[in-house]
Amino acid sequence: MIEDNKFISIENLSKTFHTNMGDLQAVSDVSFNLQKGSIVGLVGESGSGKTTLGRCILRLIEPSSGSVNLEGNNLLELSNKKLREIRKRMQIIFQDPFSSLNPRMRIKDIIAEGIKVHDKLSSENERFNRVAELMEEVGLQSDQMSRYPHEFSGGQRQRVGIARALAVNPEFIVADESVSALDVSVQAQILNLMLSLRDKHNLTILFIAHDLSVVEYLCDQVVVLYLGKVVESGNAKDVYSNPRHPYTKALMSAVPVPDPKANINREILKGDIPSALSPPSGCVFRTRCQYADISCAQTIPNTVNINKQHSAACLKLGELE
Repeated sequence: MIEDNKFISIENLSKTFHTNMGDLQAVSDVSFNLQKGSIVGLVGESGSGKTTLGRCILRLIEPSSGSVNLEGNNLLELSNKKLREIRKRMQIIFQDPFSSLNPRMRIKDIIAEGIKVHDKLSSENERFNRVAELMEEVGLQSDQMSRYPHEFSGGQRQRVGIARALAVNPEFIVADESVSALDVSVQAQILNLMLSLRDKHNLTILFIAHDLSVVEYLCDQVVVLYLGKVVESGNAKDVYSNPRHPYTKALMSAVPVPDPKANINREILKGDIPSALSPPSGCVFRTRCQYADISCAQTIPNTVNINKQHSAACLKLGELE
């Protein structure tokens, strides 16, 4: 991965939930960097730990170990007071554009809430003028600000969520499956909006998704997560043109192709993702990997650099070229 100009550095981040059934390792020793102004795609199946990782980075969930460095400040070591000061630099866009908005609040109050909490603008008139600007910026009409969330469509509600995230002028945004609940045509509009906002505000975005075609369109870098571990990461063009880990290859081959007559050699994943309560020994992907042998059960694979901007963790990399 690129080391220059790193804005956020995640190092050996882990999260274990202690449950009645045992310890659940949701995120395990994850490390990667985000450059200023980049969009990094975090991909993997449901249950791979993507949302937990995103929330750990923002300290919405407290990590068990590791560090998250924002321009040299380790967020995990900050006091509540210091963290409150730095929170306005980081925001989140939630997956469900309906449940993430308070149904009893008007849109103007939802968007203005962060401004009020962080004392960005003193008077109510200034706050609502800012709300009007934000609504116009995300493609909504400012004269709709007195409406309630149920009076908007799914795509419009997601635009409200984006406006709310932008209200405090953040530098870093975690977008958690922010288009997965939307129709395809609306998805395209939201993706183009995010690209334009990134360029306009020089935002750094961690885009969590399971749709690889969306990630390919939007992201500069890709991090592939499986059962809480990073199995492949790098420049998006490198990963898409030359996926090296068997899991990444399977995800790529599952992307729909418009031509029904196209001859595609698909690598179909068998079975389900294992429980994080009892992950497989050695390589966590071995129970679903067609190339796995006894060594994969005994050895945890190290991350190998394929080039300066591309790496993968697999014992069989030499055999898969």
